[in-house]
Amino acid sequence: MTDVIQHKAYARIGLLGNPSDVYYGNTISISITNFWASVKLEPSEHLIVKPHHFHDLVEFDSLNHLVNRLETEGFYGGVRLLMAICKIFYKYCKNNLIDLHERNFTLSYDTNIPRQTGLSGSSAIVCAALNCMLDFYKIRHLVRVEERPNLILDAEKELGIVAGLQDRVAQVYGGVVFMDFGKTHMEKLGHGIYSPMDISLLPPLYLIYAENPSDSGKVHSTVRKRWLDGDDFIRSTMKEVANLAVEGRQVLLQKDYAKLASLMNHNFDLRSMFGDDALGEMNLKMVEIAREVGAASKFTGSGGAVVAFCPAGPLQVELLQEACEKAGFIIQPVQVASSFLNDMDLGNSSST
Repeated sequence: MTDVIQHKAYARIGLLGNPSDVYYGNTISISITNFWASVKLEPSEHLIVKPHHFHDLVEFDSLNHLVNRLETEGFYGGVRLLMAICKIFYKYCKNNLIDLHERNFTLSYDTNIPRQTGLSGSSAIVCAALNCMLDFYKIRHLVRVEERPNLILDAEKELGIVAGLQDRVAQVYGGVVFMDFGKTHMEKLGHGIYSPMDISLLPPLYLIYAENPSDSGKVHSTVRKRWLDGDDFIRSTMKEVANLAVEGRQVLLQKDYAKLASLMNHNFDLRSMFGDDALGEMNLKMVEIAREVGAASKFTGSGGAVVAFCPAGPLQVELLQEACEKAGFIIQPVQVASSFLNDMDLGNSSST
């Protein structure tokens, strides 16, 4: 009997360059251990996907309870994510002539990644499940590291989730990763060029988010369509966003943290192309609070949470903490994850 397999995948922060990952750009992203999703795979007679006792709730005390629940937690839990990655995984293996044994399993999950915070909660569940199946079928050496983020994204696309590769790369690789999504290699290879960086290059960062976000997830607005239509302003602005990550890579290597603060602020300022209505009042407030005490700040993703850096040091951090608490926002020191890649993963990576 195969042992129980369990994997975690962590929330991620887009430090620089987002959202250019879906526009052939560049990003620097960080996997953080503040929040995680965990998936457990247990051998079983039948293939079972277990609902979560909280996130997939189907029994309620009353109609009022059901409605309140839907308004705060939405309609969907993680079961659909697990089923989607099972489908994508199976089809990938079949298309690539990878033989799978016929033993069955039960998948279950847990997560503490806050909803609607732009911290990649959905993809974390999918990533953890993919890792479980790679180990259960003993085919980790047959699925290249660079291809795994694509499988995660394909599973989410099955469910109509609109996203880019950045989050999934960060969750597969761990640590800090510079990502180049240039059109040439995206079209030739089907994925970007991913370069892990030393996590010790990062200064102390802080995560700010609202416990009950109400207006996140609307950020992409009409920008995608305008970019596809060749809008000069959108295309040039998105290229400028992408270049911030390229410059930021060198800035981190030099530990020029004053310049890093400037790049973070500029990254957010360029989001003006989306318009304030799309960005959301609560999201803008989090950024403003950080800036009022002189901290650099930007969205971690598409909205719902902010990453902040206090270049002036501990006293500035105290001011930021006080301001966040006064406004009702939660603030935490960012805990950066180490790289997740083992020797087998590194051995089958084309980047090594």
